[in-house]
Amino acid sequence: MRPNGRHTAGASQLSALRVWAMGLLLLSAVAISPTTANAAPSQAAVATTHVYLLRGVLNIFSLGLDTIGARLQAQGIPVTVANFVSWSSLADEAAAAYKAGRLKTIILVGHSSGATALPDMIAKLNQLGVPVKLAIGLDSVFKTKLSTGAERYINIYIGDGPGEPVRAAAGFRGKLDNVDIRGTGVGHISIDKNEAIQRRVIAEIDAAIMRSRAPAAPVAEPGAPRPARAAAATAPARN
Repeated sequence: MRPNGRHTAGASQLSALRVWAMGLLLLSAVAISPTTANAAPSQAAVATTHVYLLRGVLNIFSLGLDTIGARLQAQGIPVTVANFVSWSSLADEAAAAYKAGRLKTIILVGHSSGATALPDMIAKLNQLGVPVKLAIGLDSVFKTKLSTGAERYINIYIGDGPGEPVRAAAGFRGKLDNVDIRGTGVGHISIDKNEAIQRRVIAEIDAAIMRSRAPAAPVAEPGAPRPARAAAATAPARN
């Protein structure tokens, strides 16, 4: 018996609706995190914080970072938005401010190639004896490996797109979370501009600043032996 055309169309529409609903739920999970801050960070903590936002190639595909930066500035949080090629000089600036006592909490955010550059910036800061409180990568485009630590590293990526999960190398210290948002309708070019993603990024930054009242984990000097125990990285989330 031939299937009724109306029934087939209805089933197809129902399937599409289910996919849309699943995507909406996943984006909601990204936006509403257990680490979301319940209150704004104190002005004392904000005054000694700096957030560095690294755009991707050509400076024209990561303009959502400008929006995130503006929202953070509205909270009084100092930010720098720059192209990813500036990561090394920005690390030098952050290290100088940290050693002078002007800066206590360093937070890094990158999109695309800017996300790919984050591990290099973290490694240089660690080599200079400077801790990184939080790093958030949005759809890093190349295989990325963390050899040294941020206290927490969050990699939000699109598993069926150009994005890649971040791997922890031997001796990595810190917490690594890979968050796969495939199936949500978010693309590589739009991930930094998506409202739910932006809310998640800002909430994680606020929470990190709130946690900055506690002493930062010490950073080993170059060549110093690493502790025997390394924190386990969380596995990439799958749909």
